[in-house]
Amino acid sequence: MADQSIPKARTPAAPEPREGAAPPVAREGISRRRLLGTAGATGLVLGAAGGAVGYAAAPAEAAPLTSLGEGRLMFHGKHQPGITEGFPARGHLIAFDLAPGAGRKEAAALLRRWSDTARRLMAGEPSADGDTGVAQDAGPSSLTLTFGFGHSFFARTGLEKQRPVALDPLPDFSSDHLDKARSNGDLWVQIGAHDALVAFHALRAVQKDAGSAARVRWQMNGFNRSPGATARPMTARNLMGQIDGTRNPKPSDSDFDQRIFVPANGDPAWMVNGSYVVVRRIRMLLDTWEKLAVKEQEAVIGRRKSDGAPLSGGTETSAMDLEKTDSAGNLAVPFNAHARITRPDQNGGAAMLRRPLSYHDGMDADGVPDAGLLFICWQADPLRGFVPVQRKLDRGDALTPFLRHESSGLYAVPGGAAESEYVGQRLLEG
Repeated sequence: MADQSIPKARTPAAPEPREGAAPPVAREGISRRRLLGTAGATGLVLGAAGGAVGYAAAPAEAAPLTSLGEGRLMFHGKHQPGITEGFPARGHLIAFDLAPGAGRKEAAALLRRWSDTARRLMAGEPSADGDTGVAQDAGPSSLTLTFGFGHSFFARTGLEKQRPVALDPLPDFSSDHLDKARSNGDLWVQIGAHDALVAFHALRAVQKDAGSAARVRWQMNGFNRSPGATARPMTARNLMGQIDGTRNPKPSDSDFDQRIFVPANGDPAWMVNGSYVVVRRIRMLLDTWEKLAVKEQEAVIGRRKSDGAPLSGGTETSAMDLEKTDSAGNLAVPFNAHARITRPDQNGGAAMLRRPLSYHDGMDADGVPDAGLLFICWQADPLRGFVPVQRKLDRGDALTPFLRHESSGLYAVPGGAAESEYVGQRLLEG
């Protein structure tokens, strides 16, 4: 519920097209052939770093559920897809380690296969080799695939000199309870779509493409609210029931690119127009949280549960008055409230673009829900984005006792591939 959280979850809509996206489709039918010819382009963050959780904003314009399959985004472009678009209704995260003996040559061949598969599937076409047919009745459904490299990838491929300083391992945080088997990895893939079968189809295609070159290290599944699920555009709620996603950076902000993407003069050169993503599996201790009275929950967050307005008054989008006190002289927004601690103006301007997924992986042996947030945040430099905010949360966020950080990863996500190129080609063939 970080206060720099996401823009309004305009759930019932198709996201704004990214650069190079195809024009909208005529709304008179959704046959696969028509979709491929003239397809349209197509949260809530409960937290910033470590103790934060949340989701990003959904599409702006309302769209009926019957149009979900029409959404089409372009694979080739300045940036990789899956960063600035509206939140997917369904998502998968998967990390791979290169197989023993596999190196730079095998990695390049794998990224070439993955890029070709991503281009085909995002256009609503079958994959090139042994398509399963799972999604043959659906349109692209705003599918995106995004690829990144972990710290260990560079030693495995003999490219240590090309490893970015920004990819140095994250520091340890006191709130961490990390499972190493579900953290890090040589390669990372993010898949999002508005249809569960379309997303699963892409997941299987990516796994099959890995072949003997790489092995799955871990895999996680998540979801967001489906476009069209609400009667009007509104900010989504997280699994704790809080409205969450009011102040996420927006592409229309004048400083958006400099905060989220590596600039043209960035180092290393192969990361220009790319971004760094922090991925955290954050379990919400829902049984404990739900025992709190609403007023206690609001004090933890610093916002009203009913409408997301700051406890200092106003509406959801009102500026938070950090100095306001009540009749007894107590701060209206408690000093350790999550929304106060995560504000950019309380962290030297540190900001991240959060595009997370909720998850529910059933119940544990005691009947406690294994549910929470697959926290995904993007920034030009994690040392200026995620790390300072998480360190501050570590020192006294009121939300921390209700969260458990169970896995973590940091990945370098290069810029988008140009026509006839594959993702990471400038690194692997430079």
